[in-house]
Amino acid sequence: MTGWVVVAHWFGMNGPYAALVNVAACALPMVLWSLLVDKVHRNPTTGIDWSRARPWRETLDVSITKLTGLWLTWGAIAAIYVLSRVWSETRYANYPFAMSCFLAAAPVLFVLSVPYVLWLDRRLTEPRDGAWSLGAWAMGAEGWNAEAIFNHLRSWAVKAFFLAFMVAIVPPGFAEFVSIDPRAVLRNPVDLAMYCVTFMFVIDVAFATAGYILTFRPLDSHIRTANPYAAGWTAALICYPPFLLMGEGGPLDYHEGSADWSYWLGNYPWVLPVLGAVLVALTAIYAWATIAFGLRFSNLTHRGILTHGPYAWSRHPAYLSKNLFWWLSTMPFLATTGWHDAVRNAAVMACVSGVYYWRARTEERHLGSDPAYQEYSAWMARNAPVPRLFARLKSSVTPAAVPGSTGRTASS
Repeated sequence: MTGWVVVAHWFGMNGPYAALVNVAACALPMVLWSLLVDKVHRNPTTGIDWSRARPWRETLDVSITKLTGLWLTWGAIAAIYVLSRVWSETRYANYPFAMSCFLAAAPVLFVLSVPYVLWLDRRLTEPRDGAWSLGAWAMGAEGWNAEAIFNHLRSWAVKAFFLAFMVAIVPPGFAEFVSIDPRAVLRNPVDLAMYCVTFMFVIDVAFATAGYILTFRPLDSHIRTANPYAAGWTAALICYPPFLLMGEGGPLDYHEGSADWSYWLGNYPWVLPVLGAVLVALTAIYAWATIAFGLRFSNLTHRGILTHGPYAWSRHPAYLSKNLFWWLSTMPFLATTGWHDAVRNAAVMACVSGVYYWRARTEERHLGSDPAYQEYSAWMARNAPVPRLFARLKSSVTPAAVPGSTGRTASS
């Protein structure tokens, strides 16, 4: 990916399709590494038994039913895209570009879905999944499972909503970065810091977009479950357009009368490089958290439990680093329009951080039924630096239980 960024900068290729090539340059090596080195297709969690390929005639009825459910899902998504104005306007992001990409890919996906499903169903230990249940329900067949259908629809709702957003925001960030002359930013610590921050976001968006695209069982990156709780969906969606509450003029807009860190620290040139380095480090942690997912990045889904990278330090490193970045870069507790806006902005920023705490809790509730996550969470509470730090802070402000009472002391 970095190699393609250099090439694109050198030849001035900052268009939207060059940005999509950047996503491919990020995804292809991961796919090859996953299959050839990690051999993820052999994982039992794929649900694939490669040693037994049934005759296609045995699974043909299942495959036809599954394709019916899959095509019905795609048709419903296409109808929502067409009927809603959100995806035909550029008010929130370059959604028309995303829709043009989907329109070009749709015939190819439709044709390729047939051999893919026929091939995969022969090897699946249980081919009757949510798509099959939806198809069976639509065809009036017996044996369909309502919860499997709901999980299938939730999973595709996640993919349809977030993939459209990711494809829409990939081009502008990529174009901004490759258009910057790196030699020009070396003279100013603020420009250099923001150049590095922009690159971190280019990395984050590329990995995230690849994750939404590559949801395949042979890659062990399929969606196990999508978050079934309304609170989880609410907490996540209010962080993204068109439901965004933190945008300009929104109820959680904390920018009234604000200025950024370079404005408030402009008279302290020795502090600027230090805070700039901190902001770059926080953004690097945020990008690292996305990179750690590899092919499995996605909101609101369970696609396997992560225990490595920044997730060995914190259960939610992306949320933690993102909020710290906002507090330090925006400095909402300072305002050019007076102390009242400073107080208000700080309070609203605290609410924004509260939203991300809410998101974290709903994600933990969703993943909490998985024994692997229960083991991971227990290990983190005992060993990880960030949970232990918060546990100490909590215990320092929580009164100990009175001897002989029925209360309990605070625990992590």
